[in-house]
Amino acid sequence: MSVEFIEPSNSPENSPQNLSLESTLKDLALFNFQVDSSYLAKEVARLFQSHPLLPGVILTVNGEFLGMISRRRFMERMSRPYGVDIFACRPIIAFYQIAQTDILILPGVALIVMAAQRSVQRPPELLYEPIVVQLEPQVYRLLDVHQLWVALSQIHQQATWSMSELYYNLSITQSELEAANSQLKAANSELYRLANLDGLTQIANRHCFNEYLEKKWQELGEAAAELSLILCDVDFFKTYNDTYGHQAGDACLQQVAETIVEAVHYSAGEVSEETLVARYGGEEFAVVLPRTSSEIAVWIAERIRVCVKELEIEHLNSAVCSFVTLSLGVASTFPQPETSQENLIAAADRSLYQAKDLGRDRVILDAIKLDK
Repeated sequence: MSVEFIEPSNSPENSPQNLSLESTLKDLALFNFQVDSSYLAKEVARLFQSHPLLPGVILTVNGEFLGMISRRRFMERMSRPYGVDIFACRPIIAFYQIAQTDILILPGVALIVMAAQRSVQRPPELLYEPIVVQLEPQVYRLLDVHQLWVALSQIHQQATWSMSELYYNLSITQSELEAANSQLKAANSELYRLANLDGLTQIANRHCFNEYLEKKWQELGEAAAELSLILCDVDFFKTYNDTYGHQAGDACLQQVAETIVEAVHYSAGEVSEETLVARYGGEEFAVVLPRTSSEIAVWIAERIRVCVKELEIEHLNSAVCSFVTLSLGVASTFPQPETSQENLIAAADRSLYQAKDLGRDRVILDAIKLDK
């Protein structure tokens, strides 16, 4: 096993200095952990245990680059039922062949600001995956995405300082300075919006949903409060697109999203400010309901179902009725430190598919007691 570890420090004085808009990925602190594909998964697990900041490992075959396995994906797979029994004593390549995903590989000369743009364009489930940086032919390193955002923040700060100095040197008027600051704030606001909102429906995107659910899981676990989740799916949406076209399909999703938001805010009462409605993917939507019992969550889900149906969006080729309808799955639990929010998502997903199996256009509550 070839191991070279360049560990980025959390201390500001040890952070990369003098970053600018021209700074590239090779200017950042990179990780170089390379393991041959024949190494056992349990040996890789010991590597992750020994180096808690390590975002992943680079896999090689006869010294040549094969791929990358992130810490997050490794731990998630190994923590599944029988994960350790299945993979621990097998070569890591067996694990990789099952768990591999698309890898973002960028040259070391790539600008940091461009790399950040490429990174955020990845699918939501890959946003936290490390970036593979190619310094030379067959010379690869790993970049923790967190380090990329820290560097981007430093560049943004440096650019702001440079702008302020330029304005001072040019003796611009106060009104011009206020206009520049206003534009900067507007740009930052737009950047935040793009990073957290779905472009089509203008509600929270999958990335925002994942972060919010994880935050509430920790928060409500400490408060011993209940957390509910609703997953919604537009019935026979592919048929709708095939019948009316993708433009009509986009308009349908926009109407459904707006109606879900209105129904949730009308129904959630005192906790409405804590609720989150997000586009989960495609024609699927998710509703996070903190401090909400399963009974109330089912009632809210039923109101969503009725409100969407009352829109009477024509869907003549639906096997349910002549209008657009929703199938909804509900799950509730009291978050525990030893469990994961993935369990709640899986339970809601099970109840959603049960609703589909039973004829769609209905609400089903998962019967498993997640808090046990």
